[in-house]
Amino acid sequence: MPTADLASSVQRFFNAAAEFFRHLSEVHWGSFGLALLCLLGMQVARAWAWRNVLAASYPEQRISFLRLAAAYLAGAGINAVIPAHAGDVTKVFLAKRQIPGSSYPAVTSSFLVQTVFDTSVGILVLLYAISQGLLPPLPEIPHLPAFELSFWTAHPKTTAFIVVGLLVAIVVGVFYLAHHVRRFWARVRQGLVILTEPRRYLREVFAWQGVGWLLRFAAFWFFLKAFGIPGTVGNVMLVMSCQAIANIIPFTPGGAGAQQALLVATLNGPTRAAVLSFSVGTQIAMAAWSIVLGFTAILLVFRTTDWRGLIRQAQEDADRDGEESGDGERNAATAGTR
Repeated sequence: MPTADLASSVQRFFNAAAEFFRHLSEVHWGSFGLALLCLLGMQVARAWAWRNVLAASYPEQRISFLRLAAAYLAGAGINAVIPAHAGDVTKVFLAKRQIPGSSYPAVTSSFLVQTVFDTSVGILVLLYAISQGLLPPLPEIPHLPAFELSFWTAHPKTTAFIVVGLLVAIVVGVFYLAHHVRRFWARVRQGLVILTEPRRYLREVFAWQGVGWLLRFAAFWFFLKAFGIPGTVGNVMLVMSCQAIANIIPFTPGGAGAQQALLVATLNGPTRAAVLSFSVGTQIAMAAWSIVLGFTAILLVFRTTDWRGLIRQAQEDADRDGEESGDGERNAATAGTR
């Protein structure tokens, strides 16, 4: 049963967490602290890249980096608590509030500009891991003890049906928007303006995302050292590959369970206990650090502790913005027929 498999995957995560706490005294805290600082630097670098995207979309507005960085950290903190990227909705909502005259389609598409770098580098990391034989062969994936991985690979027909259904829904949605909501597409293009200036994009966005990626690489390097595992390029790339795969379909926050299954199956050399301790310890540390930074930003910058209210307000505001766009488009169409 899928529900039982998911519960079993979560239970394995908690068992691994118990293993981590049993070996807590063996952690090298200096390397651990450096890893957390690298993660903070990564978030700041990515927030600065996003700020540059929005500055290109709204050149007439002065965009506060402090408040935008706080929105970025807040979204990351909520993502650490709730799966399915609920924090991204809040992140876009908080950013929109900082820019007078901005719209959700434009701010959302500006956020998506960063996927150009993320997708490119993510594919390269996966190709490296595959070429080096670091990941398990496809026939072994259905047997890994992780619901997110085993269910989809063990039920290819169901997976194909869902993927095709999502693709059809996307095509229908794009077709509808292209023919009925012209103003929506104009706003989307506004958020992508920086892509029309390749040199500026490479200098102000791609380069800063590269800095963030290097800091993330360094963070995993220090995490490996903190748990007594060799900090080699291969090991870091393997960890990043496993994290990317586990987060594709996040049934649990941060892909809990799937990451442990992949790392135990692929990270050769260290003992199983060491791998579990590293994997769970790193995942707990990253989630806790994101929560601390995110909720500190919400409290100090946005002067509230009601993060659930922020999510609810973000969803309501986005729905209202969509309705207003649709009303405006219909009014324009009616005026044009007179």
